[in-house]
Amino acid sequence: MKFNVLLSFLVCAIYSTHLFANAFSISKQTPPTNLKINTDSDKLCQVADNTLAYRALGNAYDPAVIHANKLSLFGITEKDIERTLKSLCEFAKHDDMNNTHQLTNFEFLTKHYDFYRISSDTKHAKKLSNKKPLLKNLTADKVLMTKYYVHLASGSDSKTTETPFPLYALPFDEHHLSLEEANTQKHLTRFKYGKQAILGGVIDAKKLAKPLVYLSREDLESALLQGTIVVDIKGQQRVYNVHRNNGIAYDRAIKPYLQNRYWYFKQVDGILGYGKDADHKIEVLPEVTFAGDIYQLGLGALVFAQFDFKSHSEYRMAVMADTGGAFENNLYQLDYLAGSYPGINAYYDANRHMPDYIDAWFMVLKGDAQ
Repeated sequence: MKFNVLLSFLVCAIYSTHLFANAFSISKQTPPTNLKINTDSDKLCQVADNTLAYRALGNAYDPAVIHANKLSLFGITEKDIERTLKSLCEFAKHDDMNNTHQLTNFEFLTKHYDFYRISSDTKHAKKLSNKKPLLKNLTADKVLMTKYYVHLASGSDSKTTETPFPLYALPFDEHHLSLEEANTQKHLTRFKYGKQAILGGVIDAKKLAKPLVYLSREDLESALLQGTIVVDIKGQQRVYNVHRNNGIAYDRAIKPYLQNRYWYFKQVDGILGYGKDADHKIEVLPEVTFAGDIYQLGLGALVFAQFDFKSHSEYRMAVMADTGGAFENNLYQLDYLAGSYPGINAYYDANRHMPDYIDAWFMVLKGDAQ
């Protein structure tokens, strides 16, 4: 019996330290320096609230992300994730009512939250690092931080020379089906065709789905990669978000234009993050949202990150409320929602100062915190 107890203790100790070199792990560790915290508490609360509303649908609705999964190995539970998100709005509301700044006060945060330093899965990252210097240079004590944005495009309601590629609504043969019903019927249009066949015109030729808007190839690829696109049509803006995909996984070994993963879209009212179906998606906001591997880490984990700029360093907080095909089996990268830009050049100009690597922790409300 004593041997079994000792063995269990040693297993837990291995999971909670960095004994597995180059593998994902977290260890309880308070951030080492008292830097300025640059986070909009009200916006952080909004994303936290929206994420909680999705989690409230329950594990039975979306067991793929409503859990603690990997984090449970380190003692973090589903309840911890939800308590932490709720606390953000409680403290933010207190700040608004009392003209205080608790959520941007380092001493306040370290008093009320535990911090778990993230060690990246560099072993897996190195396997994918061929011709990818950011992955090749990643060290275990850092997290690769990519950035994403909402693409602003020009489009048209009909096919033109400049905008020949349609963004399709869900195919006609599953309009009446819930996601659960549709996913059991692999004969549906959505599962028959990869992106390359769709770009070749098979949907149009057979009139299998309604074109929502017509785009350039570059804008179409941005929509498929980012999941959301804002399209200007004669001065009027419409927002489109992914609805359902064709079930083909994103292949990180293949260039984006050559992928066969494809998404059908739906017109929506705002910028949306994760949601397994268009009926329930999380509204997200720039600079307080991370996309990541929520399949392994759980939807709604709160990230506390150190951003090192050329002239200074600062802390920022953001909720893991989004994901994407590139984050499947990915425990070394987070994707920061940077904002909305009319094109890649405008995005680069606005974000060229941003770091490629961050020090990152998970924040968890302490058990006795109020």
